[in-house]
Amino acid sequence: MKQKQLVKIFLLTISVWHWGAIGAAATEVPKQEVQSKSVASVLRNSRSIRQIRQLSEIERPSTSAQMLVQTPAPIPAPATQVVPITGVKANPTQKGVEVILETTQGEQLQVTNRSTGNNFIVDIIGGQLRLASGDAFTFRSQKPITGITEITVTNVDANTVRVTVIGEKALPTVELFDDNAGLVFAVASQATALPAPQQPPQTPASETPQEQPSAESDEPIELVVTGEQDGYRVPDASTATRTDTPLRDIPASIQVIPRQVIEDRNIERVQDALENVSGVTKGGNYGGTAAGAFVIRGFSQDGNFRNGLRDNGFNSLSDFASIERVEVLKGPASVLFGQVEPGGIINLVTKQPLNEPYYSVEFTAENYNFYRPTFDISGPLNAEKTVLYRLNAAYQNSGSFRDFVDSERFFIAPALTWKIGSNTTLDLDFEYLQDDSPFDRGLVILDDNSLPLPINRNLNYPLLHDFNQRIYRGGYRFEHRFSDNWRIRNNFFLSSVDRGGFSVNPEGRLIDNRFSPRVFYDERNVTQNYTVQTDLIGKFNTGSIAHQLLLGFDFNRNTSFYEGRSASLPPNDIFNPVFEIPRPTVLSDPEIFSDRTDTWGIYLQDQVTLLDNLKLLVGGRFDFSTQNNLVDPRSEQFNDAFSPRVGIVYQPSQAISLYASYSTSFVPAIGLSASDSPFKPEKGKQFEVGIKGEFLDGKLSATLAAFDITKSNILTTDPNPNNSRFSIQVGEQQSQGIELDVIGEILPGWNIIATYAYIDARVTEDNTIPIGNRLPNSAQHTASFWTTY
Repeated sequence: MKQKQLVKIFLLTISVWHWGAIGAAATEVPKQEVQSKSVASVLRNSRSIRQIRQLSEIERPSTSAQMLVQTPAPIPAPATQVVPITGVKANPTQKGVEVILETTQGEQLQVTNRSTGNNFIVDIIGGQLRLASGDAFTFRSQKPITGITEITVTNVDANTVRVTVIGEKALPTVELFDDNAGLVFAVASQATALPAPQQPPQTPASETPQEQPSAESDEPIELVVTGEQDGYRVPDASTATRTDTPLRDIPASIQVIPRQVIEDRNIERVQDALENVSGVTKGGNYGGTAAGAFVIRGFSQDGNFRNGLRDNGFNSLSDFASIERVEVLKGPASVLFGQVEPGGIINLVTKQPLNEPYYSVEFTAENYNFYRPTFDISGPLNAEKTVLYRLNAAYQNSGSFRDFVDSERFFIAPALTWKIGSNTTLDLDFEYLQDDSPFDRGLVILDDNSLPLPINRNLNYPLLHDFNQRIYRGGYRFEHRFSDNWRIRNNFFLSSVDRGGFSVNPEGRLIDNRFSPRVFYDERNVTQNYTVQTDLIGKFNTGSIAHQLLLGFDFNRNTSFYEGRSASLPPNDIFNPVFEIPRPTVLSDPEIFSDRTDTWGIYLQDQVTLLDNLKLLVGGRFDFSTQNNLVDPRSEQFNDAFSPRVGIVYQPSQAISLYASYSTSFVPAIGLSASDSPFKPEKGKQFEVGIKGEFLDGKLSATLAAFDITKSNILTTDPNPNNSRFSIQVGEQQSQGIELDVIGEILPGWNIIATYAYIDARVTEDNTIPIGNRLPNSAQHTASFWTTY
């Protein structure tokens, strides 16, 4: 597809989408204030609205609403029908915070309240906290505002939901409002409470003298909420900006596979999770194991990221027992993550310790003798809940439809959170994974490309296979808040992959279309990766323009050591194979490789809110790296690169975000040319435009993106016949395409994930590969669909 045609199709799609979104937009109807503590009477006397305004925006009539805290309501009779409350949200207001219990059947609920010390408790009879899937959940917000220690919403029994507001030094003030989205509890501490209702009825609340707000109360409130994920849609992610920014405000395509999808699909491998993301395919399976690179927008990316920090290369496995969600950032990401391919990155976010006790035990059994028990336990270690723990563990054993392919895995991952103070937190985590999986290179084909063997035929020698991987991961995350607007974060992460043992691999083509050459290997490869990262994050205003600043520094060291010996084995007859032969006693001299790469990076990013519906993202990063072959110290090589990024988001309505961006990437190119000149880094640049939409009251989201990526400075063979062993940097590759991702709930209890991608990734300049060839493992059309009800 030509670029002009691509742009025409994308613009036509945007026009149709935006016209439909405007036609379906709802108008807001004024809210009426509560006149009674009976929810049924509240709903009869109120008007239906689409959105909940903040408490400070509500016009108060001369007869102000009664405060629940001052006149307890009589206890009503239990409701005869259980009403589901499908979500709980918390929104900051100028006076405090409002907690919204989402339900469409609020008229069937009854409310009663009581006070115990500094605790204000509301019991909602006739309701239950239930996700659309039917699972129960708990809402918790710690220290949402000054003077409030904690707000919790939880199920007490099968017919009652309890809202608890804990004041730090005094009883909080709580008001009940009605909205067609559910029940709204406006919470304020004594320091920020609304004027008492004993004002004369004829005096409007707006004319009541107010105390001058303090500087602290003028600062925006940042809520920290823990609870179970509500459905498939995730409203924000940290991968793209390293800040908790709503996805609709980021000028990039970011797709998130949350824990609910992982559980519904019973996902055990990264590649299974990425089936629900457009434009991502597997780039090989490394001898039948789950390791290997992934191809994003046509470019192969070796290695993933873990909690935003670089993990080991494509040999590194991950077990999903400890994974909370998977975030995929499309396009060049060097501005925050250093040396990466221009297609994008994959970030695995791990589970964190919980405030409340949690216990889960699962067992999975499948065909080919597959079985996998797992357990996940978490909770506080002390009464003050300042020390929390979590422990995930799994064991996996399975056979295969292939002969002699049996695998075994053991995994354990403890984690600890220490709340050192009200503004300081330290997280510690560790993982150990041992995987014993034999190499299996798959089927052999004849010269005419036919497959003469049954699919179960494995030509390896089972007695000569003893290969395993041991993976260690560990680190800490330290964060301290100087104020509500400024904080510092320091992370450390270490991953080590120790793989080796005995294996047999095919070597070359078939002999006489019958005999397969085989080589025995005795090898060990140890790869270690260290990352230290420090970020300073701050919010401030310059006039009417709001800024969120990120200033950071990171250091990464990657070391690799390999030692291997080999011996040739007799060719195996594919039609009459022999599987038991003695282990070779004479091996070759050892091959030893050892190298180290050090990278330093400093970056600056600013998220600018020019207007409420116009946002700008701008950033840049300087990288400096050195590569050393430790066997040959003369091979030291130095590289530096600057990676900018700029993007803009325009939101013509609450449901639609239009964005455009330019971003870059780099990857060091190791080696020297025929003239002994070091190679420059390979560079990538991308232009991207897109549209993001939120529909069905935010329960369904969609992203449509069009991109154009060019990768340059690619190594290709030197055309000079005298320098055929050397390379030159004239290669170029280009990828253009359109991606669509839809995820969320289309009806109560009905979740979907639908994706489609068209990617045209080809070689545009090269001395060896024909111009126009497609890039390896890059599919032109990919699509997926998943649904649950």
